[in-house]
Amino acid sequence: MPLDPDFETALKNHAVELDGNVAARLQAYAEAMWSWNEKLNLTRHTTWDLFVGRDLRDCLQLAPILDPGEEVLDLGSGNGVPGIPLAILRPDIDVSLAESVAKRASVLGELIADLDLPVPVYSARGEDLLEDFRFSSLVCRAVGSISKLCRWIEPHWSNVDRMLLIKGPKWIEERGEARHQGLMGNLQLRKVASYPLGDETDEEQGAIVQIWPKGRELSMKIS
Repeated sequence: MPLDPDFETALKNHAVELDGNVAARLQAYAEAMWSWNEKLNLTRHTTWDLFVGRDLRDCLQLAPILDPGEEVLDLGSGNGVPGIPLAILRPDIDVSLAESVAKRASVLGELIADLDLPVPVYSARGEDLLEDFRFSSLVCRAVGSISKLCRWIEPHWSNVDRMLLIKGPKWIEERGEARHQGLMGNLQLRKVASYPLGDETDEEQGAIVQIWPKGRELSMKIS
C-alpha cells in the first residue's frame, strides 16, 4: 500500500522515521478508525498531523519501555490507542485491549480482524478482567487521574506487575493529589520518559509514569 502523501509529510514534520511496512499498517489502522468514526465517535484526531503528533507520538514514547514477550493490557482502549499501534510497532509483545463500552469493543474487534493482528479484545471492565488474567504491564491513556487508577488497581496488584500511564503536564499535580489522599503509601512512582507536547518553543512536557508496589523488584529493564 503506498503511503498517503499527507501521512508522509506529517511523519517528516514530526521527525518520525518508520519501517515502510510498519508505516503502511499504521496508515491502514488510522484510515479504518476514521471510517468508523463517521458512525461512532472514536477520536477527534482526524488529520494525519494530529494522528502522528499526538496518537503516534505517545505510542512511540511508550513502545521502547516494554520488554520483549511482555503481556500488556490496554485499559479503556477506546479508539485502540495505544494498544493497536503498540501491537504494530512491537510485534514481539502480547497486547490485549479492554473496553467496557460494548459498541466500541465491537468496532475494535473489527479493526483488529481487518488488520490481521493477534490482539484479543475484551468487552469488559478491567477489574473483572484482572480476576481471571495476569499481565506484566497495564497501559492507560486518557482513562483517569492517578488517584482514580491507584484506587481501582489496589485490589488487583497480584495480577499485574506495573502500570504505565501516558500523562500530560498535570501528572505532577495528580501525583500530589494521590499522595495527599494517602494512596501512594505502598506504591512507588517514577517518570520513565518525558517528551515535548508541541513544537520546539512549547515547554509543556508529556510523560510516561510507572507505578508499582513498594518492595516489588521488576524484571523489566526500566524499574
